[in-house]
Amino acid sequence: MAKRTRAEMMDGTRRKLLASARAAFVEKGFHKTSMDDLTSAVDLTRGALYHNFGDKKGLFAAVVDQIDAEMASRARGLAEGEGTVWRALLAEGCAYIEMALDPEVQRIVLRDGPAVLGDPAHWPSQNCCLDATREAVTQLLANGVLRPVDIEAASRLLNGAALNAALWVASCDNPEAMLLKAQEAFRMLAEGLLAPDSEATNDGAKG
Repeated sequence: MAKRTRAEMMDGTRRKLLASARAAFVEKGFHKTSMDDLTSAVDLTRGALYHNFGDKKGLFAAVVDQIDAEMASRARGLAEGEGTVWRALLAEGCAYIEMALDPEVQRIVLRDGPAVLGDPAHWPSQNCCLDATREAVTQLLANGVLRPVDIEAASRLLNGAALNAALWVASCDNPEAMLLKAQEAFRMLAEGLLAPDSEATNDGAKG
């Protein structure tokens, strides 16, 4: 068997810590998870955690970034078959909101995330989501699907609406009951950007 390089060993250590952290944080939450919970399950030392992530908060931030990026990827995947940029934009936003029902997403990203890391609008993973929304809005505006609107403003408001709807669903006593209401409100808010004579499902909005 070929000897692993130092880079491969470091990558393996990071992957182990991330997997261990995801399991611990979803089970116990950030504040009740100890350093030993994060390291002993994968036979690593605290030194390995400090070296790779700085501290528990740094590891938590990496976990949130990983899960949030997975959420965005899953939402894009679910929207790919929609046929038009407009339909894909709505489907992606609604899919993101629905992921608030996922126990891992709900506890780690949407409940503990803002409490530990602050405003989600400043998370690196959210910037990636914003980039994708900005690209869609730019194309829709160029195709005459949207009213004349500032691209940056519209993109940030759409992205923020989906995120805040997910945060709301995650914090409800009955998330399942609130999901459809949140998705409906998101669609209605987004539809307010449509040009009066736009047929958003027609060829003018195709990707």
